[in-house]
Amino acid sequence: MSYLIPSYLLSIEEENLKELRGDLWNDDPVPADLKVGDTTYDVDIAYRGSFTRKLRKKSYRIEFINPKSFCDAREIHLNAEYKDPSFIRNKLSFDFFHDLGVLAPQSQHINLIRNGTHKGLYLQLESVDEFFLQTRELPLGPIYYAVNNNANFSLMKDETMKNSLLSGYRRAFGSSSDDDLLLDLISKINTIPLANFADEISKCINIDKFLRWLAGAVCTMNNDGFTHNYALYHNSESSLFEIIPWDYDATWGRNVEGEIMRHNYVPLDGKKNNHLCYLLMRVPELRKLYKSILEEILETKFTVDYMENNIISLHEALRPHVLTDPYKKNILGKFDHEPKFICQFIRDRSCYLKKQLVDFD
Repeated sequence: MSYLIPSYLLSIEEENLKELRGDLWNDDPVPADLKVGDTTYDVDIAYRGSFTRKLRKKSYRIEFINPKSFCDAREIHLNAEYKDPSFIRNKLSFDFFHDLGVLAPQSQHINLIRNGTHKGLYLQLESVDEFFLQTRELPLGPIYYAVNNNANFSLMKDETMKNSLLSGYRRAFGSSSDDDLLLDLISKINTIPLANFADEISKCINIDKFLRWLAGAVCTMNNDGFTHNYALYHNSESSLFEIIPWDYDATWGRNVEGEIMRHNYVPLDGKKNNHLCYLLMRVPELRKLYKSILEEILETKFTVDYMENNIISLHEALRPHVLTDPYKKNILGKFDHEPKFICQFIRDRSCYLKKQLVDFD
């Protein structure tokens, strides 16, 4: 099936556009209209991201006011993918996590036209909220975004005691009473004796899915995704937390600036500043389980044979739109090299991980 890339027509009154531009760090939205197909939506729009707000091509958060939902979503994110020369790393990552059995946002490339001016190619990301759960027919439960590096599952940050165990998290869905669930999780992570850790932590976290997330983060080499760029969802039926990846553009061999990262930059067992990952890897039975999961992924999913079709089809679908992107049309040579670059990264990264697994006991 061909990968269709629709156009979204955004209309913002000049005074509201001036207000939006007036303060890059203001999260308060301004009103606008968004036309998709034959339907025009009243929306609120604001900038999103952190350092990306300073870039020429901005990313946006859009909330639907009337009608109140769009494609079963109340809110979407439009990522500029400005530093990714391939435009596909985020989508490629989320598709990969989905194949690993990990909850991940849906994504779709679109063309954005603002007040009649073509603003280029964007990646539409599904928001992780109650609509995310409803679409998947999952039981409702609180969701927390890890918004900064304090979300490291530890009592400490940079050798300093945190003021709050909730530091680094923002509740995206749920009530204040749900915070006790997250407080209890972080407290247990830091107090359970290592001898009992496997049994006790399995009552709090879906271990299989967490280790699959870890394997996915390690394979894609998301260097900054271990202490933020994820969400936590508490499944009210299983009473277990599940982890959901978020913002995976700095992957597949490139960092947040779009520069090359060596294929061995991120260790086999992830970054040790994620205290939960560190503890899990100190438990022999969980370490063995992670090894078997990673071995399976390296043989079946994290291979050029498995990934190349998706890489090439996405690249071919996006190419005509990159040609018209006012911010990217002059980097076509680099864009055309990216499928080869990503495939070579997969080969090099897989070879490195397999060698490291030999003595990973």
